[in-house]
Amino acid sequence: MAPADAARRLLLLLAVAGAVLRPAAAEIKQESFKDDSRGTILFEKFGFSHRGSVSIALTGAKAVSKLAKPDPAQLGFFLLSDEALFEAIYEQPPPTDLNPNPDPNTGCVLASRYVIPLFTFAELDASGNCNKTFPVSHPDEYSLFFANCAPETAVTMEVRTDMYNTNPDGSKDYLSVGQAPVPTIYAFFALGYVAFLAGWLYLTLYHNRLSAHRIHHLMSCLLLARMLYCISAAEDQHYIRVAGSSHGWDVMFYLFQLVKGVILFAVIALIGTGWSFLKPFLQDKEKKVLMVVIPLQVAANIAAAVVGETGQYLQAWLTWNQIFLFVDVACCCAVLFPVVWSMRSLRESSKTDGKAARTLAKLTLFRQFYVVVIGYLYFTRIIVYALKTITNYKYRWVSVAAEEVATMAFYMFMFYMFKPAERNQYFALDDDEEEAAEMALREEEFEL
Repeated sequence: MAPADAARRLLLLLAVAGAVLRPAAAEIKQESFKDDSRGTILFEKFGFSHRGSVSIALTGAKAVSKLAKPDPAQLGFFLLSDEALFEAIYEQPPPTDLNPNPDPNTGCVLASRYVIPLFTFAELDASGNCNKTFPVSHPDEYSLFFANCAPETAVTMEVRTDMYNTNPDGSKDYLSVGQAPVPTIYAFFALGYVAFLAGWLYLTLYHNRLSAHRIHHLMSCLLLARMLYCISAAEDQHYIRVAGSSHGWDVMFYLFQLVKGVILFAVIALIGTGWSFLKPFLQDKEKKVLMVVIPLQVAANIAAAVVGETGQYLQAWLTWNQIFLFVDVACCCAVLFPVVWSMRSLRESSKTDGKAARTLAKLTLFRQFYVVVIGYLYFTRIIVYALKTITNYKYRWVSVAAEEVATMAFYMFMFYMFKPAERNQYFALDDDEEEAAEMALREEEFEL
């Protein structure tokens, strides 16, 4: 495969992967590269207003080739919009008098008319340094790339990138145009979870204290973790907007992201087993589910932190992204098994315990919970990512708002259905309902 063709394929792969992933805030980035031979490196994706800028500071840059001395004009940085992506990848080199029928695999993307070239290694000083700022006057979402079109060439360099928009008062806004409302969204939902937690604690610790089980206290911890996650996310995005750095809030963000993820999947699994709600113990197979889900959640959050903090310029970025997607899907699948087991157990017990109405009520409850859990996981894993991909870059905040609304709605459903109460609505049944339930169960068994 020709070097230019390989570079174009890598360019397409990086751009598509970048479109699927959660758009990262374009805070100030600094990264070192040593003997890196990649044809294309994606640094950042950013939505510019009509007063945008990109600043690149290059230190100690040098290129070493196994063949002849590399042409410095074939190594450089450029901006590329999503709209011009495919045109740049499949562009035909212009014919010349010496080459009237050029090979499409021999062109360098730096020479494409669809990209915005910034500078090449030909503009470096004697020490391999360069520090330039470029205005972006046409509003759009651009990806910052480094291209290495020189064959068999490895690059060593330190790169600092700043991508920002300038406010009317002259201050810098390091959040992409589509991310601007995100701090406010997280702050709003943080206040929502404060009110949610206060109401839940009143219900569990005061109003129905004698009816509260251990699972209800774990659900309180889930609300607390979600509230702290939203607070840290709001602060993280706010400091990135004004200073280009999260000032340590990214550590809190990833910590509470881990905690709320672990507790959420644990709560779903424990509710699905009926622990503390229907029975005070866990069977061996249910314990194994928790032993699988919790380490998977830890692994998923570590992978998410690596992907979020390092960005696409990391050589193993695609590998970490694949790890994150795999373990997240594995968690979603594993957490559904306890609910299925509980439904099967209830169906079997209906044949022997003589309490058809109560069994049917429990079975109905877990069926509803199972459907809602699947709907929630499907929405947050697929629909939200689709929104990030298909919406205009100016409205990327919509996917964040949609995910938070879906999460709040799911929490409200789950907490309402399994709230502590002296007489649960599913179990307060009379004799007529008992007879109707027996008939319903017999019909269900006949259908099965």
